[in-house]
Amino acid sequence: MTAGDGAWEAISYEERFWSPAADVRDSFSPHLAASGPYRASVPPFIADLPVELDADTRSRAHDATSELIRLDAELGRGDSPRAPLLLRAECAASSAIEHVTAPALAIMLADIDESLEPHALQIVAHVKADQAALARAGALDEDAIVHIQRTLMASTRPDRRGRWRSQQIWIGGGSRGPQRASFVPPHESRVPALMADLVAFMKRRDLPPLPQIAIAHAQYETIHPFLEVNGRTGRAVLQAMLRRSDITRSVVLPLSTGLLQDTAGYFNALTRYRAGHISDVVDTMSRAAHTAVATSRVLLDDLDSIEESWQAQITARQGSAARRLLDLLARQPALTSRLAVSHLGVSAPNALLAIDRLVDDGILSQVGSGRRNRTWVAHDVLRALDALAERARRQR
Repeated sequence: MTAGDGAWEAISYEERFWSPAADVRDSFSPHLAASGPYRASVPPFIADLPVELDADTRSRAHDATSELIRLDAELGRGDSPRAPLLLRAECAASSAIEHVTAPALAIMLADIDESLEPHALQIVAHVKADQAALARAGALDEDAIVHIQRTLMASTRPDRRGRWRSQQIWIGGGSRGPQRASFVPPHESRVPALMADLVAFMKRRDLPPLPQIAIAHAQYETIHPFLEVNGRTGRAVLQAMLRRSDITRSVVLPLSTGLLQDTAGYFNALTRYRAGHISDVVDTMSRAAHTAVATSRVLLDDLDSIEESWQAQITARQGSAARRLLDLLARQPALTSRLAVSHLGVSAPNALLAIDRLVDDGILSQVGSGRRNRTWVAHDVLRALDALAERARRQR
């Protein structure tokens, strides 16, 4: 163990026997895998383990926590107008860690049911899963975690969602069995007890919040309790832990932008955690928090500049439907006439007049050339979101 890792336990291993005939239960699993022995990890129970960190790690975690709290407070309590875009930025970055990416335009169109682009739909599902996680933050237990995963996979594979996995999975090494994997999570029979223990750890009140969240996330990723979307589910749970600890009260801050910027460091910290070193994963989360704050501030500054330019461009009078539509675009930069009608509380013809005014003023552009089921977007906002995604993808 490294200095400061105290009494933390490394995972151990047990020998199991892999037999495709017995262990393959669905069409996504390898039917041609070879039978044979393999070593499955056995994570320790952590609910009552002491968490001992060196002073520097604790200080860095405290500074990162303070930065997150400060930005959240600046954005205000309650329904922050920036909250929807920051939430989408988090889910896009979290999905990108799993190589699921889509431009902001595709994500926004999928969000209003105007696109069937597969990756964009997955990111929209991630947004709904994060919203479900925040709604259950006060009672974050096993049922809540299962509900988050079910929400994330709402439109895919009913046999692989909404329950702990019922078969062995592995990471790396190809599709022919766990024998050559880079990491084999615990056997499925161990998952329920390990998740109950993890929830007990998450409920402790004697730990500083960011180290507790980082360790809980690493333990979750080690257990890998589901057949699919473990990483994205785990990062949605991470957002729920930030909310429950009162680090974030107003918005979802895109912590995944920091993790995405150094995925090698993120995955290495998880590997080090499994060897009994907890400082690395705490430091990784602290760095991700600082990056999230920095990238969020750039996005917020970009959005402020965009709204200032809108005020200079718009020719409609004060209080008009066109000006009131700007409030919607700041949250939802893609809209249909139906959304405009709902937001403005006016008739469809009047909503279209408001949209046409914003088109004439260069604030909105129509997507596509159809005359029915038309969609308009605020490209300035989409470019700001794409710029944030590009910054997050730049590896250190």
